[in-house]
Amino acid sequence: MAGRLALAGAAAAPSGAAQTNPPTAAAGLSTFNVRNYGAAGDGKAKDTGAIQRAIDACFAARGGVVYLPPGDYLSGAIVLKSNVTLWLEAGATIWGSKAIADYNPRNLIFARDADNVGVAGPGIIDGNGESFWVQQDTYLIFPYLKLDYKERLGWGDILHHWWKPLDRPGPMLEFVNCKNVRIEDVLLRNASGWTVRPIACDNVLIRGITISNPYHGANTDGIDPTCCRDVLISDCNIRTGDDAICLKSSNEYGLKRPSRNITVTNCLLSTTCNAFKIGTGTQDDFENITFSNSVIYNDPGEPRTRTMAGIALESVDGGRTAGIAISNIVMRNVRSAIMLRLGNRGQGQAVAKPGALRDVTIDNVLATGTTMTNAITALPGHDIENLSLSNITISANEGGKLEWARRPIPEMPEEYPEAPMYGRLPSYGFYFRHVNNLKLRNVELRLEGPDMRPAVICDDVKNLAITGLAAASPSGEEPVLRFIGVRKALLQGCVAPPNAKAFIRLEGGETERIACLGNDFGEAEKAIDRDGGVPPDAVLEFGNRPGRA
Repeated sequence: MAGRLALAGAAAAPSGAAQTNPPTAAAGLSTFNVRNYGAAGDGKAKDTGAIQRAIDACFAARGGVVYLPPGDYLSGAIVLKSNVTLWLEAGATIWGSKAIADYNPRNLIFARDADNVGVAGPGIIDGNGESFWVQQDTYLIFPYLKLDYKERLGWGDILHHWWKPLDRPGPMLEFVNCKNVRIEDVLLRNASGWTVRPIACDNVLIRGITISNPYHGANTDGIDPTCCRDVLISDCNIRTGDDAICLKSSNEYGLKRPSRNITVTNCLLSTTCNAFKIGTGTQDDFENITFSNSVIYNDPGEPRTRTMAGIALESVDGGRTAGIAISNIVMRNVRSAIMLRLGNRGQGQAVAKPGALRDVTIDNVLATGTTMTNAITALPGHDIENLSLSNITISANEGGKLEWARRPIPEMPEEYPEAPMYGRLPSYGFYFRHVNNLKLRNVELRLEGPDMRPAVICDDVKNLAITGLAAASPSGEEPVLRFIGVRKALLQGCVAPPNAKAFIRLEGGETERIACLGNDFGEAEKAIDRDGGVPPDAVLEFGNRPGRA
């Protein structure tokens, strides 16, 4: 660990600096023991001043380690400074004060305009979050919930919306306009709001931390990098009530800038909201982002305790999101596996206009026990572009009804983007609308129970390629695939499931240039169905095994 701490830029102190019992893990670094600055460590006396004096002394000595030996340290706001690493030994716990007056600034640990700054060690930081929420008898209705909240209850609501936040500090750890930020190994628990937010920071490493917040914790996001560049988040275990890892570009400090060069890997994520998310604050751009080799999970239970969307990529405030690669993700008992939304909420814009969501690849995803459709939607004239989904297996257990299969879906350009925003969707696997250059390769859609809806709906999709699709047949009369106004599509190497009434149904006079090559439609009653508005020459078939009819 000495080498990892050295990355935080801790400098050697002058010979006169305090050198009391440096921790073995930080050998060779100047160490400032908070006990030498008056910390009681008994969980009763407030140690804010003592910890801050140790930090100030460390900073004055040109940097080093502020060391918390085993003990319970009750504290309000602590301000870190350049070249200072706060080290919590095993058995050391910082307990956030329950008094809001003790937070100036409004964070438990805060740094601004600091270089080479960090928090590390095997100890614990506890925000005493339960002191800052109260339980509600009714669902807390937020202004952005346009969909009738009663219609959401039981499948699309969120556990923490039954708890009301009080006046509270947060985020628990916040770093503003800092460079070379390191947060490693610590356990962060019971945050009163967001847990970790680096904002407008460069070169951020968050590695090996555990975040443990109760599922009912209101707005207890895990890690929210905001307007940051060159970020690595790895080997983290996050269980929380709100988004687990959420990239944003909204910035109340006025440091608006693109988020770029961000890698998230090797993490365990569990939440009642979104596991890996870009948005909702998307006034500026996101580019060069990866999410890989991670597990997203919930225990079996009522939907409100489950992850809303495992992967949620959103652009709704004019920003451009491009260059996103996601791979090797396993999900269990989430509601929706994948959700993409290009909208026009317009937050932070003088005149609202859509941004962009493009150049996204999602590969090698396994999701079981899902209970909501995967929605990939944009706006008329503003498509999601260049989306590739490959080697995806999703097993659904929503139990879709026939009346859902034909319900009209409004555009809702200004709606807050989240998986249940449209209500129940008319397909059980994927619902695509307003997408250009969409590739589906080796996608398998399974059913864990009867469902009356098509597996996939493509509405206003252009330049579509589907290769090797396997999907369970709907229980009723609906087709496996339903195309509405699809232009220029290629279906190749697909296999119709047993008992399918039709593999594809084509609708709309805009439908054109549909090529079906080398597919096995033999198990379907009918290979291709179409309504009367589809042009006679819209379909080209070659080398297909025909349906039974």
